[in-house]
Amino acid sequence: MPEFYTKYLDYLKYEKKLSKNTIDSYSKELDVFQNYLKLNPKDITEQDVERFLKYLNSLNLSPRTKNHYQVVINNFFLFCLKQEYIKQNPCQNLWLAKINQNLPHVLTYKEVDLLLNIPLKTAYDYRTKAMLELLYCTGMRVSELIHLKFTNIDLFNDCVRIEGKGSKERIVPINETSKKYLTIYLNEYRRCLVKKNKQCDYLFLNNLGSGISRQGFFKLLKKICEEQGIKKEVSPHTLRHSFATHLLQNGADLRIIQELLGHSDISTTQIYTHLSKEEIKNEYYESHPHAKKEENQ
Repeated sequence: MPEFYTKYLDYLKYEKKLSKNTIDSYSKELDVFQNYLKLNPKDITEQDVERFLKYLNSLNLSPRTKNHYQVVINNFFLFCLKQEYIKQNPCQNLWLAKINQNLPHVLTYKEVDLLLNIPLKTAYDYRTKAMLELLYCTGMRVSELIHLKFTNIDLFNDCVRIEGKGSKERIVPINETSKKYLTIYLNEYRRCLVKKNKQCDYLFLNNLGSGISRQGFFKLLKKICEEQGIKKEVSPHTLRHSFATHLLQNGADLRIIQELLGHSDISTTQIYTHLSKEEIKNEYYESHPHAKKEENQ
């Protein structure tokens, strides 16, 4: 990759402090862009970028994926402009494709109760129970959950310190139920998962004595949903969406939810206002006697 692309990736890593996954994603897409055009950034024109976008169209990519390419390329040229490496951004007159925004899946209160009410027999059951309770009571991302260490948990002050995107930290309170099962797991069961001669600082361990992975937790979640009779499509992020939506439905301020979720921009949190309205509408049509009558006519 040419030097200026490398400088940009260093900027994302050291100044913007983006995650490794995000930087890898940017790097791959810039690689595709550079390999297709084979031009020095200062020689790239608006027509060249349009030619590349037409190439993306030929690959039958989704509008969301094409937009992501365009955002990555635009951000790169904004960096070049700021560094005075180029005189004009060749992306400035290009428009992003319109995307129909799908509202995220959210569990009902009953479904949350089903998900959390798992049988507790083994050390792994207590570990899983502590993880699920913590996810739902804090709204943290699964990537944040699996990277928790002992030092992140403060049971004396009933809170957890979460390291989010861009290494930004936030303090989120934990409720009594989550505290109860965390305490049981830490005091009675975590030591059962530790393997001899293997030191691991992560809070939640797998059967090898290492930190549980995203994939491992996702498989576990799918298995629990099947066993508990939850038919809805559920991912680890579903609990985060459910956390935010249930807070909003019960009167929490959107700014507080933004802080708890670790969103840098309030516009990201506002999706939950749309989601809540949709839930209210669905509840209305399911519950209002006249609405049912109209439906049956």
